[in-house]
Order: sequence, then structure tokens, then C-alpha cells
Amino acid sequence: MHRRILAIGVCAAAAVMLVAGCSSSSKGSTGTTSTSTAASGGVTSSAPAVSGTVTVFAAASLQGTFTTLARQFETAHPGVTVKLNFGASSALALQINQGAPADVFASASARNMTQVTNAGGASPSTNFVKNAMEVAVPPSNPTHVTALADLAKPGVKIALCQAQVPCGATAAKVFTNAKLTVKAVTLEADVKSTLAKVELNEVDAGVVYVTDVKAAGSKVKGIEIPADVNASTAYPIAVLTKAPNSAAAQAFTAYVLSPEGQRVLAAAGFEKP
Repeated sequence: MHRRILAIGVCAAAAVMLVAGCSSSSKGSTGTTSTSTAASGGVTSSAPAVSGTVTVFAAASLQGTFTTLARQFETAHPGVTVKLNFGASSALALQINQGAPADVFASASARNMTQVTNAGGASPSTNFVKNAMEVAVPPSNPTHVTALADLAKPGVKIALCQAQVPCGATAAKVFTNAKLTVKAVTLEADVKSTLAKVELNEVDAGVVYVTDVKAAGSKVKGIEIPADVNASTAYPIAVLTKAPNSAAAQAFTAYVLSPEGQRVLAAAGFEKP
């Protein structure tokens, strides 16, 4: 009789252990799936899904990289559409302060970002890259510009950005550093318009960003500016206070700041801030 009771007790204990083991295995499987999903860029309970449209106002010089980042972000977040609006940072800041609906602002100048944050239009910003200046000339280089100092020579037609635009303000710093007086024949609304003047052979040279010369490829020839007189500008990014899609705005901003986003920017010639 005692042997029978002992046998029943052993069987019951084994059954309990078997059930517990199954339960533990099930939990382990679920945890693995969650980890795998996170590693592949999927959405987990700790990273809630975002959806809808996220509108990004970005400096003209970010056009190529942000177009790439937007497509990658949409792929990583199915159901999200990134709407991009490029222009001079000064103009974009004015639009935001006047109530233009947007979620994210990526400026080519801390000054223009400050105009928005001081008005209460954006959360604290983060510098994500910086950009230096370079001289761009047509491939034929008709006036034989070979150095920054050549821009001050009589008869050389120069295109610059307008003074209130970051590329214009940064070019002015270069001239001050080099103690040069340069008179432009045209002042453009943004860096892309300035570069276009060079590409179309309407001017002999233009001062634009390093990244714009690189993006233009064979359409222009770049002439480096010596480091001791060159100037750069930092690019801050921020989620706007009245963002219609705050969750997607925060996710997109985080993506720009992520290692993957930084790789895209570095490949285009942007430097670490």
C-alpha cells in the first residue's frame, strides 16, 4: 500500500515538472521572437508603431540625404508617409513661425533654429551634422579659378547665397577669415539655386557646401578652401511643438540621429557635429 502511494506521488511530481517545463519553454520561445523582431527593425511592444504622414521642413542642402532617409524610414515603418519640404533655413523658420503645419525642422543654421525655439515653436534641438564650404566652378573653368583668392579678381562672376541664408552667412565668414572682398553678380535664395548658376555656366564660380559639390558630380569642379580660413555651419534638428504627428516626428528625428541615419549623411560628405 505504501509503495502504491509513493508511485502515485512520483508520477504527480513528474507531471507538475513537465507542465512547468512546457510553460518555461513557451515563454522562452516568445521572448526569442520578440528579440528577433526588434533586431530586424520590426515593431515590438516597447517600440509602438507609428502611422500617418510626417511633414519635415529641411534645409535645401539636405535634399539628397533626407530623400534617402525618408524612403528608408517609410520602409522601416509601413503605414508612414514622409512629406519633405526643402528650402532656405531662414525661409522655413519664417514659415513655421507663421503657422505652417509641420512636424520636424532640420536647419542648416543654429540661428534659424533659435528663431523657432525662441518663439516656442520647437522642442530643444540636437546638432546632427556640420557642413563646410567649397568653391564650385564649371568643368571648363573659363576664368581659370584655382584658389579662393581668385574670387576677388576683377571680371570673375560670382554667385553666392543671400546674406540671411546659412550658406551666404557661412561664405561671408570665409571671406572675412581670408580677408577678401568678393562682389557677387547674383545672390540666390538657397544653395541649390547658387549651384545651378554654376552648372548652367551663368557664373564663373560659386561658394556652396562641400556636400553640394560632391552631389553635383561631373557637373561642376570643386576647389577646396584652406582649412585655416574655411568655415562650417552646424545642422540642428527638432520636433515642432505643434506637430500634427508628434509620435512619427520623434521617430523620424531619432532615425536621423541613429547610426544608420548618420551613415547616409557621412556618405554624402557631411561631418560629425
